[in-house]
Amino acid sequence: MNYIHKYLTFINLFAKLKDAKLNTQRYKDMIIRLLSKFTLKFFGWKMETEIPDIKKCIMIGAPHTSNYDFYVSMLFFLSIGMKISFLIKKEVFVFPIAGLIKKLGGIPVDRKKKNSLIEQLTELFESREKLFLLITPEGTRSRNENWKKGFYYIAKATNVPIALSYMDYKYKTLGIGPVFNASDDVEADLIKVKKYYQNINAKYPEKFATGLK
Repeated sequence: MNYIHKYLTFINLFAKLKDAKLNTQRYKDMIIRLLSKFTLKFFGWKMETEIPDIKKCIMIGAPHTSNYDFYVSMLFFLSIGMKISFLIKKEVFVFPIAGLIKKLGGIPVDRKKKNSLIEQLTELFESREKLFLLITPEGTRSRNENWKKGFYYIAKATNVPIALSYMDYKYKTLGIGPVFNASDDVEADLIKVKKYYQNINAKYPEKFATGLK
């Protein structure tokens, strides 16, 4: 029965790819999704998530203790067909990698102008039909209990929900957890986020801290 199941799965995927060829972009997207799923599975990762029915959000990414986190998370989001955007300092946008970074979802940021960043992101969310902005509130790959609150202020200003994505290195699981709207209490929302990630296993556990007991 296992072989029959695999055969039927293969036939189903082949049929989808054949139909998708009628739309070049759809075909490319499906190929990327399949390759991403295969790569994650090859390295032992499992997805345990349902894609939230939302078109815009602030996507929290944690724990973040290694550069490896970026590649795993990108593969995860590609595998579920979710195009993620992320903030990156504008100094990185130089030839010849500027085009690639932008294509991957990079949004240039001038860290000296915090107020203009909120305004820029508000306009960006208003102008796009879909936008999933990935933010790592730890702000560093080193141990840090004082998580940044930028995700809250951006969510509040843009009036979009906050979604909690995770990668657990101990169990090799990836997913998207709760989705909620920012309240009027930044500290309460920060604690809510930290509590969710408190028992998620980082690649380097000694570098991950929430400050909660």
